[in-house]
Formats: sequence, structure tokens, C-alpha cells
Amino acid sequence: GDTFDSRIVRNLVAPYLGFKSFYKSMGKLLEMPYWVYEKLGRWHHVSFLKTRENMNILRELRGQAVEQKKIDALMYLIKEDLGYKLYRSVEQTKVELSDKEKNMFVFKEILPFIEEIVIRESFENWVNKDIEAISSCVDRLLAKCGVSTKDVDSVFLTGGSSFVPAVRRIFQQRFGAQRLRGGEELTTVAKGLALRGLDRTQKTLPA
Repeated sequence: GDTFDSRIVRNLVAPYLGFKSFYKSMGKLLEMPYWVYEKLGRWHHVSFLKTRENMNILRELRGQAVEQKKIDALMYLIKEDLGYKLYRSVEQTKVELSDKEKNMFVFKEILPFIEEIVIRESFENWVNKDIEAISSCVDRLLAKCGVSTKDVDSVFLTGGSSFVPAVRRIFQQRFGAQRLRGGEELTTVAKGLALRGLDRTQKTLPA
């Protein structure tokens, strides 16, 4: 889920913050440094950019930037620690795209506001490599266990990403929609970890 969110940020949001824009240096046009936008890949990493050294670098780049307003927006996002709010908006869009073919992404914490329609097909293109990785993992697991898809009676999908249509198609294509199961997708992982922790605690307690 976090990886899917980061793909939305990279492809939809980052260009509004100067990603792949240019600055002038020694008479040449250079692309904005990649490392700045790499930190946007996780909401809590945005705060790592808020150092005196980094902000000084960004101020210098801003003075040479072709699209200065975008760098202003980036610096404001960092200065105000808006990473979490940004990812909340991104997550909401991802959730909406599970039920709709398109949705309006809105983020008004920076200037200019970001308001853009996101089409599910575009989102699926952004996460295509991740979907392929999940698909390959399923196939490797079946091969390693020596199990055929026809031998599987039920497949229980859990986690928020199990609602993403592209993820569900992986399992529908292999096992058929009728064998897919769900329920409490957003809490089952936490419950499983809690039960596992309880089991370990009970085993270590003196009799």
C-alpha cells in the first residue's frame, strides 16, 4: 500500500513540486536533483529533508530554477512538515479508485493548489511493475510448494491493497473470483500479529 502511494506521489504530485524541472547553472540547463524527490517516496522521509544544509541547497536551486513557484511549493511542504497530510490525500485517492474509474485528487496545503483528475488506468500503469512483482511472487510460492491453482479451495485476501482491482485480478485470473474470500481486511494482519505475540508470551511465562 505504501509503495502504491509513493507511485502516485512520484507521478502525480512530484511534478508540481519541481520533479524533472530544470535550473540554470554555468550556462547550462540541469534537471533538479533526484535525491530530493526520492525522499518524497515515504511521508515520514519528507521530514529528513528539513535540515539547514538541505534547505540552503534548495534556496540556491530555487534562485536558478526555471519554474521557481514549484520549488517554493516544495520548500513550503518541507518546512511545514506536510508529508503526512499529503499522503492522507494520496491514500484517499487510491481508495476511491478501487470503486471508481476516476477521482479528483485535491491537495490545498500548498500554493498553487493541486487539483487533478486521476484515472484508474493511469494509476495501474504507475504501479504496473509492483503488480508484476506480486504476480511473480504468487507463482513462485505455488511452484515452491508444489501446489496447482486447481488444488486451492479458498484464497483469503487481506490488507487494504486487496481492494485494489489490479491486485484482485492477480488472484481472480489464477483461482477464479468464486474462490476469493475476504472480511476484516483492514484489521486481520494486526489481529494475527497480536495473537502471535500473545502465544509467544504465554510460552515464555513460568508454569
